[in-house]
Amino acid sequence: MERRTIGATALAVGAVGLGCMPMHWGYTASQRRGEQSLRTVHAALDAGAVLLDTADMYGPFTNELLIGRVLRERRRDAFVSTKVGLLVGDRHVVANGHPAYIRRACDASLRRLQADVIDLYQLHRVDPEVPVEETWGAMADLVGAGKVRALGVCAMGPHGAGTGAPAGHVRAGASAGPAAGAHAGTIRQLERMQQVFPVSTVQAELSVWSSKALELLLPWCAARGVGFLAAMPLGNGFLTGTLTPGQGFEPDDIRARHPRFTAEMMAANQPVVAGLRRIAERHRPGTTPAQVALAWVLEQGRYVVAVPGAKRAEWAVENAAAADLRLSTRDLDEIARLPRARGSWD
Repeated sequence: MERRTIGATALAVGAVGLGCMPMHWGYTASQRRGEQSLRTVHAALDAGAVLLDTADMYGPFTNELLIGRVLRERRRDAFVSTKVGLLVGDRHVVANGHPAYIRRACDASLRRLQADVIDLYQLHRVDPEVPVEETWGAMADLVGAGKVRALGVCAMGPHGAGTGAPAGHVRAGASAGPAAGAHAGTIRQLERMQQVFPVSTVQAELSVWSSKALELLLPWCAARGVGFLAAMPLGNGFLTGTLTPGQGFEPDDIRARHPRFTAEMMAANQPVVAGLRRIAERHRPGTTPAQVALAWVLEQGRYVVAVPGAKRAEWAVENAAAADLRLSTRDLDEIARLPRARGSWD
């Protein structure tokens, strides 16, 4: 797989990584698939998707434990990224950026991961009750202590899912909606953090149907050599073309509360998937809409790494193969002309 070098510390990873959240958080029955998830992680590593993106809150804790089982055998094959700063309560998630907590959480993650060092430690959310300089300073101390190699920040939109126009509808001077406004606030925080310690990566949603990051975040990253980790590049599974309108989602599935996953909006957004499928059919046999969607993400810059989630080994392998797919000018123009995705957190 193509390797991409990102961040001030020159992190070298595959162009496509593996988002591990679906294995233990946010999707129906994720917690019941331990052996299947192990096969998925191994398959991703075999395919060159070496960036394993996890977090202490996934489960909580169970996803790091699973990744630890893999690392015990294959630490040299993997680039480990985990996150800190969110606590899971009975019915809610809260931010915690207190330095003492950050230090304890890092030690706990290292134990669960069965690792001596975390390659990339990401701040999951900024705690509004703690000056970001204090949180970031505590994380920087972990680098000095040899427990962490580099630091990153998650800059997600409302409810953890980005909003905005699809590819081709982002333009200079575009009206700033909720996601763009949130990104402007994130950039102000990033500038403050840079004064304390270099930001190596920023993670935010980027996909064919959610491209607000192109307005502010990606240009900020590109100007500073900061890597961009594209979260949800497959639109929570919609851009794979495997979901059908009206199929329904169980209450513990995050898509059950997402406006784009109502039966009406899923039907309305089928032209987006149909467009990706038409492009896929022009490429080698077996090319999928998901691979086209991922290839588009990778076209947004050499510092961009796609981090699609996957629960099954065959999906991880399919996603990894997207790194070898090259879109033509015609393909990109067609994606730019796709209809605006309907339904958002706005």
